[in-house]
Amino acid sequence: MPDDAKVDVDEERPQGGILSAIGNKRDQIREQRRLNLIYRCCVGVVGTGVLLVGIAAIPYPGPGWLIVFAGLGILASEFDWARRLLHFARSKYDAWMDWIKKQHWTVQAAFAILTCAIVLLTLWLLGALEMAAGWIGLDWSWLKSPIL
Repeated sequence: MPDDAKVDVDEERPQGGILSAIGNKRDQIREQRRLNLIYRCCVGVVGTGVLLVGIAAIPYPGPGWLIVFAGLGILASEFDWARRLLHFARSKYDAWMDWIKKQHWTVQAAFAILTCAIVLLTLWLLGALEMAAGWIGLDWSWLKSPIL
């Protein structure tokens, strides 16, 4: 963060409590150039890892987008570009969900079917369908992954 953009964090931070203690520790780290670089690199690695897991989980049932936003939130704690990207992504996600909700049920069903098809395709490619079929004694050749 440039020096002219710095804000007096003591005015914004509530006194006492764990958040204040964490903020104070972060301020101490920020004052030491090498330690600050190491800290920012660690935040970058962890945030990027969480973000990539979230991106991979988007088409599957569950919290894919939540994981993406968590990864961006981790990165946004240290990087301005990530803060801007998080704001942009959240606004686009909200706009997309609003658009989907306004659509006819057939359009919503088409997106649900497309999502299911993507999930099944990736499970088939990764060999998960063959493995699950083996659990119940099915040995169908078309369940075998073409890439494994």
